[in-house]
Amino acid sequence: MQTVDIITPVVDDPYYYGQIAAANSLSDVFAMGGVVHTGLNVVGFDGINHSPEILQEILRGGESKIKECGGSIVGGHTIKTPEMLYGLSVMGTIHPQNIYRNNTPKVGDVLILTKPLGMGILTTAIKADKLPQERVKKVIEILAQLNFKASLAMQDFDVSACTDITGFGLLGHAMEMADDKVTISFNKNAVPVFEEVERLALEGVVPGGSKSNQKYLEERVQFNVKKDILLFDAQTSGGLLIAVSQEDANQLLARLIDEGYVYSAIIGEVCQKEKYPIIIQ
Repeated sequence: MQTVDIITPVVDDPYYYGQIAAANSLSDVFAMGGVVHTGLNVVGFDGINHSPEILQEILRGGESKIKECGGSIVGGHTIKTPEMLYGLSVMGTIHPQNIYRNNTPKVGDVLILTKPLGMGILTTAIKADKLPQERVKKVIEILAQLNFKASLAMQDFDVSACTDITGFGLLGHAMEMADDKVTISFNKNAVPVFEEVERLALEGVVPGGSKSNQKYLEERVQFNVKKDILLFDAQTSGGLLIAVSQEDANQLLARLIDEGYVYSAIIGEVCQKEKYPIIIQ
């Protein structure tokens, strides 16, 4: 498999930006249960207004993450752009019979989310200097966390489908998972959310991508509770949404928490197809 993803800076520190961008790029391979082998750096950089040291730190951060999961950087390409861009084209492998697809959940399975929602709102707050520095450090830690160990963990259990949560938000990616074949029911109160996100959302610190997600999706979702922008929030380097059998769910959840995905939670279930592809309880 070959994937590619690039993002603009979400934090000021170039090293951490490189780590986050790499984690985001690697996630597609992990969501499918694949093994990462190589990565090519994809860079847009303004060498006139930024020093070469900044670029070196971005690349160093990216390389640290691909090494963390056993891969190697084998080259890349840089172009001059007015806005900084960085990501990876990643090559991974997986046996054709062992691919985890994003649209094959089984009715009766439950859904586990491995990272908290709110990263889009939080990165917007960071850019606007609305988040205390100690909280910024925690956000960076979550954004830079690879889905690598979560991917390895789920392979030991009865998992029917998996997707990573990125720009389309939880409900956008859940819509893909339902694929007009099943209905996905979420327990809103069970969804993990990063501290301070609800306050920031009330203050209007919401990225345009999250608003676009809501505009596109809200009429296709049955809300039995109050609508919440967090469910539409566009994520960078989000967690995995895993459909797992009820029998294995608690064991997988315990394994994920033990592996460092401390926000992991069972947030919903896969049901027979109803009028709406997604229901929020």
